[in-house]
Amino acid sequence: MLNKYARAFFTRVLTPFAAFLIRRGVSPDTVTLIGTAGVVAGALVFYPRGDFFWGTIVITLFVFSDLVDGNMARQLGRTSRWGAFLDSTLDRVADGAIFGGFALWYAGGGNDNTLCAVSIFCLASGQVVSYTKARGESIGLPVAVNGLVERAERLVISLVAAGVAGLHAFGVPGVQYLLPVALWIVAVGSLVTLIQRVVTVRRESAEAEAEAEAAVAGHGNGSRGSEAAK
Repeated sequence: MLNKYARAFFTRVLTPFAAFLIRRGVSPDTVTLIGTAGVVAGALVFYPRGDFFWGTIVITLFVFSDLVDGNMARQLGRTSRWGAFLDSTLDRVADGAIFGGFALWYAGGGNDNTLCAVSIFCLASGQVVSYTKARGESIGLPVAVNGLVERAERLVISLVAAGVAGLHAFGVPGVQYLLPVALWIVAVGSLVTLIQRVVTVRRESAEAEAEAEAAVAGHGNGSRGSEAAK
């Protein structure tokens, strides 16, 4: 849902910056790699220590690279299969680092095995949600459903909650409960999205197979009709 509106807005905002990097000779792949490295560092250095505010600031600065690299590629007219593959693969790495950082905190200083398990579920379900769409498309199905919680929603919900929860360290009361709530929301939303995509792939697969069988039957009837005419 957020992809449709937020991506278009930030693409316009970041276009001048993307053009600046192009003039400096920076390649889109370099931006992708640096952005992922920054997200992973922010997540795995700050989050396991419970430093959610500064960790979220660092991650947010680098997460926009996902929009900048694509913008650069379009301006250069260099969109490629390799670029799309690299971007998608490193997105999974970044997501894993973020929810892995949460899991490490709750397994350690956060001392909450339930939330550690929820964080791991968010990590795994996010990967599987992305896989279902990629796998469905690879077998020729459109997978025409976005789902309740996609990557953009997972990141926004989790990062906003983590950043605000981090204000507890500065004396803001009550905000520390936002992150657990957000993780539960992401976990449930990811499960619903996974079910939506599996159901969609099953329906589209059945429709495609029915169309193929109808086409074969039609071809067979047409062949018999031609032979009869002879």
